[in-house]
Amino acid sequence: MASTIFKTPCTVPATKGLDREKYVGLRPFSSNLRFDCVKTGAMAWTRHCYKVRASAAHDGPTKKLGLSDAECEEAVTAGNVPEAPPVPPKPVAPAGTPVVPSLLLRRRPRRNRRTPALRASFQETNISPANLVYPLFIHEGEEDTPIGAMPGCYRLGWRHGLLEEVARARDVGVNSVVLFPKVPDGLKSPTGEEAYNENGLVPRAIRLLKDKYPDLVIFTDVALDPYSSDGHDGIVREDGVIMNDETVHQLCKQAVAQARAGADIVSPSDMMDGRVGAIRAALDAEGFQHVSIMSYTAKYASSFYGPFREALDSNPRFGDKKTYQMNPANHREALVEAHEDESEGADILLVKPGLPYLDIIRLLRDNSSLPVAAYQVSGEYSMIKAGGALKMIDEERVMLESLMCLRRAGADIILTYFALQAARCLAGEKSRELYE
Repeated sequence: MASTIFKTPCTVPATKGLDREKYVGLRPFSSNLRFDCVKTGAMAWTRHCYKVRASAAHDGPTKKLGLSDAECEEAVTAGNVPEAPPVPPKPVAPAGTPVVPSLLLRRRPRRNRRTPALRASFQETNISPANLVYPLFIHEGEEDTPIGAMPGCYRLGWRHGLLEEVARARDVGVNSVVLFPKVPDGLKSPTGEEAYNENGLVPRAIRLLKDKYPDLVIFTDVALDPYSSDGHDGIVREDGVIMNDETVHQLCKQAVAQARAGADIVSPSDMMDGRVGAIRAALDAEGFQHVSIMSYTAKYASSFYGPFREALDSNPRFGDKKTYQMNPANHREALVEAHEDESEGADILLVKPGLPYLDIIRLLRDNSSLPVAAYQVSGEYSMIKAGGALKMIDEERVMLESLMCLRRAGADIILTYFALQAARCLAGEKSRELYE
């Protein structure tokens, strides 16, 4: 236990029967080291020696001595400096460690990583629940149906399960959601008219959510694939060609229907040419100038979407989506799409998938002043879940690291099925370090 022998003018009077215990923090002590109490002038003071304990678990907090600033400074000036804990000993290296001269390095970056406090001070990227958008699958049923390929995810009943899941998300600071509908097969058609039915599943769900949570930020998906009997994002001609301009016409009506229901941000994910400008014009013409557009700017024809298509039963009935979604091998093409979307009035640029396309996120971040979003897609989610279930990885740490990487690459917001789980983890780890 550390103790201090304090030599300073004493303010304890030499009174017969003095109860020295009233002078808390002071203990009578016998030692060769003296605590000299000297007072010159009309009054005389006796000499006592007291041991002042710097810390002791059973003594509680160290009590102040009641000395004035001047008395403390006078003691130190006279050379009577209170003792502090000793210099800690130098840690001993293990036996067999070679003795070598220190490297003559002007800069040692490890110095700024030495302790958790230092690492936190210099952390360049942070993530919070406010950066997360929670994708939610909804259906017409009353019960929540588990999605086999996406553990922990459900098709939520729009009247009950949806409200409950949003409440859970809001409780941990996630106040943005994006809705994806599982549409009954009987309502699907080659031209996807159900997409702009103002009493359809998505508009009803939006109105319900806004009635319950007016400040909830609602993103919507603008595309025909959930409503198409062909499973494609656009109208399919008899020769298999996806019709661009005719599809855009339908998407405009879909976006307006969603805005009318109360959507805050409409998100065209179809990858048709010119759809951002057309949707912007349609929204403005209907008085929805306040509704934002998050464009799926760089949406790649990826193999990471499989679990999502199971969730919505929206696999293409034939062929693939490579004539409208981007080639995973292409980098510069993302700039072409970004420039077009920005010039047409997009408010947010999105990259999908996320983690395999960090270079594209950074490319957009470096070449646009607009907010950039990243979509951590179903395949990314399911791989982490599977690895965690098999104990091959630490699910929580990998989840948080993957989200941090998306933020570091330049994403302002992240659409992720981990939103609720990640927000709960972030709330619980504020006082502990993320990385070992």
